[in-house]
Amino acid sequence: MKRVPLRPLARIISAREKGEDPDLIEAENLRKRNAELSERDRFQAERRLLLIAGFYLLAFVVVAVRMGVLASVKPQEPHAELAGSPLVTQRADIVDRNGMILATNLVTNALYAQPDRMFDKAGAARQLARIFPDMNAADLLRKFNSKRKFIWLRRKLSPEQQQRVHDIGDPGLALAPREMRLYPNGRLAAHVLGGAGFGREGVQSAELVGRAGVEYWFDSQLRDPARQGRPLQLSLDLPVQAATRRVLAGGMKLLRAKGAAAVLMKVDDGEILALVSLPDFDPNDRPAINPKGRPEDQPVFNRAAQGVYELGSTFKAFTAAAVLDQRIAGPDTVVDTKGPIRKDGFTIKDSHYMPARMSLTDVVVKSSNVGAANLALELGGDAQKAFLKTLGLLDPSGIELPEARKARPLAPGKWTDLATMTVSYGHGIAVTPVHLAAAYASLVNGGVRVHPTLVARNGGPRRRGERVISPETSATLRRILRQVVTRGTATLAEVPGYEVAGKTGTANKPKPDGTYYKDRVISTFASFFPASDPKYVLVVTLDEPVESSGPKPRRTAGWTAVPVAAEIIRRVAPLLGLRPKIDPGAGMNYTLSSY
Repeated sequence: MKRVPLRPLARIISAREKGEDPDLIEAENLRKRNAELSERDRFQAERRLLLIAGFYLLAFVVVAVRMGVLASVKPQEPHAELAGSPLVTQRADIVDRNGMILATNLVTNALYAQPDRMFDKAGAARQLARIFPDMNAADLLRKFNSKRKFIWLRRKLSPEQQQRVHDIGDPGLALAPREMRLYPNGRLAAHVLGGAGFGREGVQSAELVGRAGVEYWFDSQLRDPARQGRPLQLSLDLPVQAATRRVLAGGMKLLRAKGAAAVLMKVDDGEILALVSLPDFDPNDRPAINPKGRPEDQPVFNRAAQGVYELGSTFKAFTAAAVLDQRIAGPDTVVDTKGPIRKDGFTIKDSHYMPARMSLTDVVVKSSNVGAANLALELGGDAQKAFLKTLGLLDPSGIELPEARKARPLAPGKWTDLATMTVSYGHGIAVTPVHLAAAYASLVNGGVRVHPTLVARNGGPRRRGERVISPETSATLRRILRQVVTRGTATLAEVPGYEVAGKTGTANKPKPDGTYYKDRVISTFASFFPASDPKYVLVVTLDEPVESSGPKPRRTAGWTAVPVAAEIIRRVAPLLGLRPKIDPGAGMNYTLSSY
């Protein structure tokens, strides 16, 4: 505002000349100035009021819009998050079908160093080397004297180690809170669980991420905050898994086998109650993979779901099922078993003496390669291939393990007559033990395709597969496979009261050049029980077993895989709630059946 003098000299002189009072000039100027100041103050007050009104109007609009948005969103319960950290640190437990813990989290600490805050670097290095034998004092001191300001020393500490670190008392050694993955059962179910480790890490928190097995397959589900920590329930039965592993490990040691696998499955829905691969490992300290070694020679290799093998004469059950279901032959149909058969430069023969003619039942019971080959020729290569595909034997098993995705069966590129004959008795085709268990379950449960799974369905809707054979064919096949145990190649599988049935298979291991070893075999017994009303399928596979109690070493499944499977059934059947069925002819006047 322009300042105007209250008593301008020119006007005062003029007023005096005219005889007027000069004080009136000052009063008039003062009045005008006060009026201008009042008008300015009124304008500023009105502007402030408008700004405040606009601010409140805008605030009400924002609140109204936010309320509208909230009203249109489906309500959800709030979830607590770790303040100040973008890392997802929670991970749900894994339990067996009965709720027993297979994997959980344990609160622990990590150890790190801040060299610029250490007052005795040499002393701290010496004491840390005494606490952690794998650390070297000289190496630690070299790191402490470097220009680094932060050094991770240990990702996981035991309570005893934490206390000893505290006792060092150096301010440059600090602990970072962590949750580590704990597998309280050690090696039990190691290949199923796989293992977990740290992903992204911060000083105050770290992510637990799956590395293999179901920990990897269900990683996003186990880390999902929306599940509010609900555990993942597997189909495994922990006591059954423990008994299966104990017996299999004993059999592997007794028979000096290189490796072993066992799969125990429910025949109606494909739920796997036990899956064992030996040798195994402790998932609490998962070993690293040696890139120079063969995968199958490493303990992390899953022989049950990842290993693809020729499983020998166990495939004769598939040949018989296809022929029976298409009414090409019946159980008493006479089959030409005179050998050997020479085809395209190859010779097909039986491993021991066979009559020139046998019934279809005896071809399976006595395990005739020649008989199975002739039956397969009558069936035809196209029909054989289609039947095996229907059983899932030409595709990955679909089990919930990342290792199983690459375990694609090996089948003939061209399904010639020679391939048809060799596949009929399990040569020239390789599958996993999980494949074999699911296929046998499909054959003996009434003829409905089974899809193997490691997740407990808890009575929920199960995945119904297509029909692969008729109920009548399934019943006939069960009777034939029961005779394999009562009078065939698997007599050592008889477990009194449990009606074991199944089929043996012994296959020579292939060499890298495509030929076969003469003294190295894969022996397999695919079994089910009780034969009259099947509830479970058990597949036992041994890699290079040798039974040496007789004058000559014996490697066939009847002497190796069969007795191991029998002992597993003897141990697990009571755990599964199966009561033995007593034969009244043995002097008993009562019978017991399954629950």
